[in-house]
Order: sequence, then structure tokens, then C-alpha cells
Amino acid sequence: MELKVILFTMGAAFLIALIAGPLFIPLLRRLKFGQQIRTEGPQGHQKKAGTPTMGGIIILFALTLSVIRFADKNMDLVIMLIATLGYGFVGFLDDYIKIALKRSLGLTAKQKLLGQFLVSVIVCVLLIQQGHSTALPIPFTHMSVPLGWLYFPFVFIVMLGSSNAVNFTDGLDGLLAGTSAIAFGAYAVIAMNNTMPEVAIFCAGMIGAVLGFLVFNAHPARVFMGDTGSLGIGGGLAAAAILTKSELLLVIIGGVFVMEMLSVIIQVVSFKTRGKRVFRMSPIHHHFELVGWSEWRVVLTFWTAGLVLAGIGLYINEVF
Repeated sequence: MELKVILFTMGAAFLIALIAGPLFIPLLRRLKFGQQIRTEGPQGHQKKAGTPTMGGIIILFALTLSVIRFADKNMDLVIMLIATLGYGFVGFLDDYIKIALKRSLGLTAKQKLLGQFLVSVIVCVLLIQQGHSTALPIPFTHMSVPLGWLYFPFVFIVMLGSSNAVNFTDGLDGLLAGTSAIAFGAYAVIAMNNTMPEVAIFCAGMIGAVLGFLVFNAHPARVFMGDTGSLGIGGGLAAAAILTKSELLLVIIGGVFVMEMLSVIIQVVSFKTRGKRVFRMSPIHHHFELVGWSEWRVVLTFWTAGLVLAGIGLYINEVF
């Protein structure tokens, strides 16, 4: 029965996103919520200027409706919805300020960090009320490290790191939608193995929502998800890792996101300390574009890498 509900949730989220797309995209276009393209980016991206953004609303809408319909309303579901919708709301404010109010930087770094911190605090309070374990399982071993109260600052780091790493990955048509569907697929399996049906149903809802969105976001994209979608996806992914007690495994399952974030850090540190760039452009997906790869080749390669890493993560989780 559980697998049936999971598949129903995934299918419902996919259909809702499929129906919502043609309703939201023209509205975003009429509101002139068009993407601004960096002039220093790949020249082929300049033709994308004006493509409607903030399409993450479609993902969050489809996800929320489907999981509320099929999942039991327990604390696991509440935590995952708060993490996803809370981070998504921070992303929405950032998008709205950038696009609608024409302030190119959106929220300041401090404002965005404050928003993410407040959502993480709510998640930590709910974890405490739930009696969530503060022990940290170590991959490749059968050991866990008892962190005590230090676990909750660690939760904030996981949520902040996940949301920003996922955000960096959102730079090519379909790239984040595909890689996030794969990562949530891995966590759906882990949740089922851990007998956590609400987490599995939530992950299935996210898979359906992002795949439905991918219909409109595949190259050439008719809509971009914006920070509304990417921060929300990152928050939900972190919550899935935290609830299933596979926090460190997220580094492997979400290895593509980690690689994207590291490329930005390496580029910034190298330029500030040596005055030289390691990559032609960061995040790293733009580097591959500038060395001559087509956008689709980059996307398919990263999807494949995500699939391999998710498989490795599942193997480690199963064996250890």
C-alpha cells in the first residue's frame, strides 16, 4: 500500500505541475517577471533574457497539494514542508526584489542569511519536540558520534549548505530539475528502508513536481525556477537527510551540488589570493560551456554523475 501511495503522490504532483505550468507561465510573463542574464556569462545565454522566472512557485504548489492529499499529517511531514516552503519563501522574496522591484542584488546577504536562520530555528525546535536523535552516523562505519546540543548548529550548517549548493546548480535549462529528482529519488528509497512513509511520500511528491516542471524547463526553457524553487528544493533535501539520519551521506548523494558549490569557493579564493581563476567561469557548469560543450551535453553529463553518486550513496547506506 505504501508504494502505491508513493507512486500516486508522484503522479499527482507531476500532473498538477503539468496543469499549473500553462497557467502560471503566461501570468509571470504578463507581470514581466523575466530573468536578467549576467553580461559576463556565456554569450549563448543572452537570448534567454526575459524568460519568465520564479517558476519555483509551480514546484512548491504541486508538491504541497500532492503531499497534503496523500501523506499522514505527522511531525515529519510538517518539518519537511516548513523547511521547503520556508526556504522557498526566502527565495521568493529574493526573486521578487530582483525582478519586480528592479534591485539587481535582491535580498542582501545578511537578510537572506537571517531568513534561512529563522527557518532553521523553527526546524530545530520541531526536531527537539519530536525527540530527534542528536547522534551523527558516520558513513562507511557502523559508528555514530553523539553531538548533543552541537547537533542543532550542525543542522543549520546542513540546511544552509544544501540550499546554497542547490542554488548554485540552477544555471542551465533542466540541470537542477533533473539532478534534484535523482537526489530525492535516493532519499525516497532510504526513507522507505527506514520505514518513514511520510518522508518517502514527500520525496516522491518533490520528484513528481520537479519532473512536471522539467517539461517547461528543458532546453529551450520556457520558464526558470529562480531562487523560489532552488532554495526550496535545497531546504527540502536537507530536511530529508536530517530526518533519515543520513546527513553526511548528503555530501555523496548530492555530490553534483557539492561540486558546484566547491567550484565557486575555489574560484573566489584563488582569485582573491593569487589573482588567477581556476575555472573559466564558476559555477563549474559554465566552465564546461565555455570550453565548448553544448548546454545539453553539460546537463546530461551532470544528470549521469548525479545518478552514479546517488547509486553510490544508496549502496553505502545499505551496506553500512
